[in-house]
Amino acid sequence: MSERFQYPLKPYNTFGFNVFAKQINIIFHPNELNELFLAQKINETSRVLGGGSNILFTQDFEGQLLKNEIKGRTTISETNETIDIAFGGGENWHETVIYCVNNNWGGIENLSLIPGTVGASPIQNIGAYGSEIKDTFLWLKAFNLKTGELETFNYSDCNFGYRDSYFKREGQNNYFITEVCFRLSKNPVINVQYGDIQAVLDNAKIEFPTIKDVSDAIISIRQSKLPNPSEIGNCGSFFKNPVILKSHFNTLQEKFPDIKSFPVSDTLVKVPAGWLIEKAGWKGKRFGAVGVHEKQALVLVNYGEGTGIEIKNLAQNILQNILETFEIQLEIEVNVW
Repeated sequence: MSERFQYPLKPYNTFGFNVFAKQINIIFHPNELNELFLAQKINETSRVLGGGSNILFTQDFEGQLLKNEIKGRTTISETNETIDIAFGGGENWHETVIYCVNNNWGGIENLSLIPGTVGASPIQNIGAYGSEIKDTFLWLKAFNLKTGELETFNYSDCNFGYRDSYFKREGQNNYFITEVCFRLSKNPVINVQYGDIQAVLDNAKIEFPTIKDVSDAIISIRQSKLPNPSEIGNCGSFFKNPVILKSHFNTLQEKFPDIKSFPVSDTLVKVPAGWLIEKAGWKGKRFGAVGVHEKQALVLVNYGEGTGIEIKNLAQNILQNILETFEIQLEIEVNVW
């Protein structure tokens, strides 16, 4: 374990904001959390930091950060059809996906190039291109920061929803996820029905794609649409796609015939937040050192010297404008600290 004070967080948040943590403990093993707890060094100010790709720092962090650097992977069980494999919560998510793809273990290839850590993935129930974490999730282990117990959460315990889970609601700020287990398939079912995946494969003249082909296609698509945080500060999608009543959608469609949607149920549809923001005229707009990305309206960016407050204010202005224009209340996807 490494303990630091007044620690610079610029390398630890993908927006690249030059903020500091009053205290940070870098955790390499679950036992170190127990040591901190027994020494009464975990308190109400303690927060968990993964890859910093889903956090908006609006100021210096005046509490204690617990940085997840727990590594490792363990095969729990294996059959001719599946493999159950657990990864340390501090493992890089994309590197984990590529490791599985290279072994031809299918199930998470559509989640390629999503930033962050394995430990953060179930909190957000990360999803993209027709897949979500919950599709392959088996269990996770998490250290309870309130009780000092290492707990196991099965699928039903996590209460997964759209970009949501127990850990974003009742369990928020109470747990440090140390390990996550997935069940992956040795006979993968290829999923190319979402977005431009099939078009990219067709362009490459790939008729019978492997999961590596799918992963490569998604990486190509994401790189073409999303800015690299090492070049332009951002945290990917800033807003959730809203789910609205079909009756509301039908009314909007009369005014905006080109509005997009995806079915959710007999009475609900999901509307792309990026389409709403672009239609309202925000795409590519710059306000000093921050703005809305020119290729993807869901992404707010820091051009170099921006602040978290500027990003927060921009987000609030977008939320208000979308509400006034479409009568839709968007939700911010990132954690605002």
